[in-house]
Formats: sequence, structure tokens, C-alpha cells
Amino acid sequence: MNGHAIRAIYLFELARAWRTLMQSIASPVLSTSLYFVVFGAAIGSRMVAIDGVSYGAYIVPGLIMLTVLNESTSNAAFGIYMPKFTGTMYEILSAPVSSLEIVIGFVGAAATKSMILGLIILITARVFVDYSIEHPFWMLGFLLFTCLSFSLFGFIIGVVAESFEQLQIVPMMIITPLAFLGGSFYSIQMLPPLWQTITLFNPVVYLVSGFRWSFYGVSDVGVGLSLAMIVVFMLICLGVVTWLFKTGYKIKP
Repeated sequence: MNGHAIRAIYLFELARAWRTLMQSIASPVLSTSLYFVVFGAAIGSRMVAIDGVSYGAYIVPGLIMLTVLNESTSNAAFGIYMPKFTGTMYEILSAPVSSLEIVIGFVGAAATKSMILGLIILITARVFVDYSIEHPFWMLGFLLFTCLSFSLFGFIIGVVAESFEQLQIVPMMIITPLAFLGGSFYSIQMLPPLWQTITLFNPVVYLVSGFRWSFYGVSDVGVGLSLAMIVVFMLICLGVVTWLFKTGYKIKP
């Protein structure tokens, strides 16, 4: 394992985040803070509690997950696409760096940035609503697994994308709608029986539900099932990434 190569890729990607601090950190935090103001403080104060949790506190895990899903995907996709776009991918491929080390460097950096962002939003939420974390270890675990799995997913998007527009299609047209319909702002138990069944086919439901359980001990689906879904999704992404590198599919500029 070439630790120097992994460290170089990892630190380079993190440095890019600090150079674009307003876009990478400040903008998502500000956007999520507006959600807390509107839904948590203004609307939430007029809504009844859900499963014994005030509405403002109830949406905290969902809003964190909404931001983390999008940022993990976008960070990893942009990180691997830029070397292809600028032609510096040739330097990486010609260096004594294996495909595993490339994935660890890019995905690790994207996941780290998303973890930091998620924790900043968690701290910021305290300004607007009062919440508790019953299972802090599991909260960090769910957050880490989500960041890693969707960073892998974003890495795949960055590899197969052929333009900047294609980088935004999946986050905007798929992930964001699924996150909004995945119980970020409500419990799926509030839906009619038919829609509850349909919603269970939304994979984001399991992410949000498991993450919310780590806060308040309440969930729409079983915690074990939520964790299993995250692990399965991560393994699928790992399999796809492995296939991409083995076949050389669109890896080269």
C-alpha cells in the first residue's frame, strides 16, 4: 500500500475544499440554517410533536442527512472529474499508484469533507432548536457510513460523466427528490398505507430513519435493516468502482 500516494491525493482534495470555503462549507451551512429557521422555528412551533419529539428537533437528522447526501456525492464526483477534464489524470495513472489507492484518496477526502460539514450543521442546529442524541456512537457510525457510501457513489458519477452538466443530474434529479420524499421532514407513518408501502422502496428512508433513531430512539423502520441497507449500498458501489478500474471504463481522459 502506497501511503504517500494516498496522503498526497487526500490532502490535495482537502486543500481544494479550504480554497473554496464559501462554496464547500459556508453555502451548505447557510442553506440548512434557513431550513431550521423556516421549518424548525417558524412552522415547527405551530406543529404537534412527532413520536414525542418536537417538530423542530425531529427534522434535525433529516436536514443533516439531506445535506450530507448531496455534498458527499458532489464532492467525490467533482474531485475525480476534474483530473479527467484538465488532463492531470494521466499523471495519476502513470504514477505507481493502484486503483485501490486512488479510490481511498479521493473517496476518503470527499467523505471527510462531508463528515466535517455534517458535524458543523449539527452544532449550528443547536442555535435554532433543542435536540438530544441518545446514541452518539451510532450517530457517528451512521454518518460515517453514509458519507463513505455516497462518496463512492459520487466517485462513480465522476468517472462516467462526460460534462459538468452530467455531474449535477443525479444529485439534483434523483438524490434531492429521494431525500425530500424519504422522511426528512416527516414520519412515513403519517402517510396513507399505500404510500407507506411505496415509500419503503426509497433507499433514503432507511438512511434517515436509522440516523434519526440514533438521536431520539424512534424510527420508521428497523435499525438493523437501516444499517444493512447502508452496507449493501456501499458494497454495490465498491463492486462498480472495482469493475470500472478493471475495465478502464472512461477512467482515462
